Amino acid sequence: MKRFMLLVAVFALGIVGNSAFADDGPPMTTPTPALDVVTLKDGSVIYGEVIEMSGGLLLIKNSMASDLIKVKWAEVSKLAVSHPIPFHLKEGTVLVGTAEEGDPGTIKLKAGPTGSEMMVPMNAVTQVNPIIQSPVIYTGSLNAGYSQSAGNSHLRNVSILGDFVARSEQLRLTLLGRYVNGDNNGSLNVRNARGTIKLDFFITKRLFWFASAYVENDFFQNLKLRTAIASGPGYQFLERGDLTGIFKDMTFYAEAGPTYFNEDYRDNSLTGDRASFRARVAMKWDWPLFDGRVTLYHYNEIFPSVQNASDFFFTMDNGVRFKILAGLASGFQVTTRYNNRPPAGTGDTDNLYLLTLGYSFDTTRKR
Repeated sequence: MKRFMLLVAVFALGIVGNSAFADDGPPMTTPTPALDVVTLKDGSVIYGEVIEMSGGLLLIKNSMASDLIKVKWAEVSKLAVSHPIPFHLKEGTVLVGTAEEGDPGTIKLKAGPTGSEMMVPMNAVTQVNPIIQSPVIYTGSLNAGYSQSAGNSHLRNVSILGDFVARSEQLRLTLLGRYVNGDNNGSLNVRNARGTIKLDFFITKRLFWFASAYVENDFFQNLKLRTAIASGPGYQFLERGDLTGIFKDMTFYAEAGPTYFNEDYRDNSLTGDRASFRARVAMKWDWPLFDGRVTLYHYNEIFPSVQNASDFFFTMDNGVRFKILAGLASGFQVTTRYNNRPPAGTGDTDNLYLLTLGYSFDTTRKR
């Protein structure tokens, strides 16, 4: 019993002692990380976190600004960076470390882990903490839709949509494909297949030369095969990062060139085969929103006759994609085709409405 009472007393003293020691001294606090400091040539000072400098533009994150602050690198007089990041120099050297303010127009780099210091002119720095992209970036999606009814009607519809883009610094390969099939109790309602392959060679960062092939088959238009082979110049008007805010990921390009246009029909007695030289004008616009969770897009190809501008074939896709989880995505697309010289017994306009579910991917590296 005495031994038990002794243990209780020791335990109680330990609690009291710990409480007493806990009350001694100031409370523990988490140190606030030091802010980076950017001093401009006009004397302005920006506090925040240096995110990146590439293409002559410095990006700074500031808690008081809703978006990244962009400053021309040529306007920076002094720079202090408290967290280690890579600095790329003109001669190809990459130094990873922090930076302290030096004389105007210079940076005092402290390379880790040795902490050796180096004075570097501002104009000798080509990039700061850039995103290193893969040599080739792949984007695309594969979506499918299916519906079926039974009972008084026996409807079945199947649709498959796919797109793929591989982009390097000088080349861009684009593949587009679509297949739609529908029947009612075994009687065919719709069957259409379409595909486009296009290669772009970038002469400059914006100007490119394209070569493309368009193929299409449509059962109800008596169309065995429609082909359009084209080549010509194009221009990338908007690239990712050109704009800010909700427009930052928007892209847009347009292209035009001569085309060999040919239409072969299954029943030549109704409509004879036709071949001609035409022009091709195409535009593609993409607008990813909310970090790609929602994407609006538009794509069209117009093939006007060179001899008669009122004679043309036109196809257009408008749609929206929703990112559900990881690569899983759903989408809604409206495809319009217009031919002012349709085959005998058919109309000049076809509209196709597609609701799909599938997978999308984008290997672009982001922060």
